[in-house]
Amino acid sequence: MAQQRIRAAELAKLLNSASQPIYVLDGEFAVIFCNRACHDWLGPSADGLLGRRCAYHSSLEVTGPEAAAAGLCPPPPAMACQEVVATVSCSNRDGTLRRRRARFVPLGTCPEDLIAVVAILDAEDLDTVASPEPEVLPPPSGEPSATELHEQIRQFRREAAGRYRADRFIGRSPAIRRARSQIELAAGSRASVLLVGPPGSGRQHVASAIHYGGDQPLAGSLIPLACSVLDAELIRSTVTALATSSSLGEQPGRGTLLLNEADQIPADVQPELTAVLLGRSFPLRLIATAEQPLGELVRAGRYREDLAAALSTITIELPPLACRREDLPLLAQLFLEETNVRGTRQLGGFTPAALDRLDAYLWPGNVDELAKIVTEAHGRAEGPQIDVNDLPRRLHLAADAAAYPPRQEETIVLDEFLARIERELIRRALTAAKGNKAKAARLLGVTRPRLYRRLMQLE
Repeated sequence: MAQQRIRAAELAKLLNSASQPIYVLDGEFAVIFCNRACHDWLGPSADGLLGRRCAYHSSLEVTGPEAAAAGLCPPPPAMACQEVVATVSCSNRDGTLRRRRARFVPLGTCPEDLIAVVAILDAEDLDTVASPEPEVLPPPSGEPSATELHEQIRQFRREAAGRYRADRFIGRSPAIRRARSQIELAAGSRASVLLVGPPGSGRQHVASAIHYGGDQPLAGSLIPLACSVLDAELIRSTVTALATSSSLGEQPGRGTLLLNEADQIPADVQPELTAVLLGRSFPLRLIATAEQPLGELVRAGRYREDLAAALSTITIELPPLACRREDLPLLAQLFLEETNVRGTRQLGGFTPAALDRLDAYLWPGNVDELAKIVTEAHGRAEGPQIDVNDLPRRLHLAADAAAYPPRQEETIVLDEFLARIERELIRRALTAAKGNKAKAARLLGVTRPRLYRRLMQLE
């Protein structure tokens, strides 16, 4: 035993003499060793790092040693005992990111007998040039790997974190890029905002992003109201509470009133709500959500035009997930990494078959449904990635139903059907009679006048 300790000390001394940063993870991906060069590179991030388990995610909500461990986490192939080269990162004192290339060398041939993973970093940092907008990320060549998706999520979060909090709107589809620009505009404005989109498209997340986003986040509370149950007394009491919010230690009138499902405001409540909102004497912020544009309801005579105008100075249309399928791999990876943060088991990504099955689904519940399905599959997965068999049964049933759609029942119009048959029989009789109508009538067993009448009717 003493001899083993001496050899371990000699090994640690040897690694500490290396000029390149080196760290070692055990089979559970907990940090068990950092050499002196690695400590120097990490700086304050190294405090409390030993013993921390590396979680594969890019969340900015995690801080301290957990965040430092996440920055050193190896990519999915290393978890499957493959030697890979990838990028690791750590934060400077000023919050900026330092990045280096690292070679991950697994000690084992399969995940079941993995002993440790040795990470050897380059001697110099990578040059990092941040893109001005998260949507200008270079498109991946072919199908993106889990590692590429992870890097895109991390870059998006760092570039967008200072302006708004809308992780669910990561992606490069034209619809979501337009929505992101509008969210950023709304976050820096006091104008009323209408969020239009189907259930599950992320309207609540965008409302929070607008209220808490911007260069100078708004003071006050975000007060949600369910419009389907609004009455005059509830409207007045809520607006009054926002006007006098200084009793709660907040600046009076600086809150945001969130009207959920504003397209469902009862007709008899609309005049009262209009009077209260247009007659307020303090800077109350208004955000409303709706499944359909209020302008359409105005044109249908079901909504007050002045109320619709008051609620929709800025209108943001949130696309359903089916209209932004190119963003689905990024969103699925995002939700997987969020699940990694909450649990102890770490998964790297999705197999191509699993992504194909996700892409084939219609997503009636939109982004919210995707988040639930990824969480469910994460708990069911047995390998380092989510496979197609880990996905919920309803996705497989939907794929089977799409492969074998129900046969359309053919409607037969009897008169048209009989007319086609009669026309064909007359044509054959005339052909056999070489155009002689009297002979054709005899072949058909009808009189010549009747044949003439049918020829006139069937033309």
